[in-house]
Amino acid sequence: MRHLKRNAKLGRKGEHRNAMLANLVCSLIKSWKGGKCVTTTLAKAKAARSVAEKMVTLGKKGSLHHRRLAAARLKQQARTHFKGRLQGKTPVPGKQLREAWRENEDVVRILFDEIAPDFKERPGGYTRIVKLHRRRGDAAEMAMLEWVDEDFTGEAPAAAKPKKEAKPEEPKAEESAAEEPKAEVEKAETEEPKTDADEATAEAEEPKAEAEDAGDSDETEKAK
Repeated sequence: MRHLKRNAKLGRKGEHRNAMLANLVCSLIKSWKGGKCVTTTLAKAKAARSVAEKMVTLGKKGSLHHRRLAAARLKQQARTHFKGRLQGKTPVPGKQLREAWRENEDVVRILFDEIAPDFKERPGGYTRIVKLHRRRGDAAEMAMLEWVDEDFTGEAPAAAKPKKEAKPEEPKAEESAAEEPKAEVEKAETEEPKTDADEATAEAEEPKAEAEDAGDSDETEKAK
């Protein structure tokens, strides 16, 4: 009976299974600067996810003791001696090889110095599993194990809403009614006041206009 036994056997013995999960987690840590994901079967991804979460928890503690625990679980020991070699015809010193290894291959350093500080404020859930297609050949369900790189704020991210263009506001009825008397006042101000001379000339022109209208009417009657 396997009561309270939560470890997935994955068709392997214990040592083989632990080594395989350690290699998967190391590949996931190395992918932090690249695609930040590892593609494998769904069962292996679920088993490797718990190991990766525990390694990040050790990385957030940050002590020398926890570095040694992580190195033991990932089966990665620090390398100090690198012998120089020839790359084509140019010699490459050991110091340059050691720096390149520390930058790209030292999973303990990457875990403690780069990954753990980014998840300092996040209480858990450092990885996610995305299901993919079934593998051709044995129809195994594939999945992608990747890092969650969103900044944790404790609140659900708000969906970005598209901005609406501002429409020109129509004038209200009250505003239009108030503008009408203002317009009348402005027209009255712009009109020039009539003088007494102007009124006298206007009165003198009125009888002339009446006489011209009467003459026009007589001519039309004669023509008929």
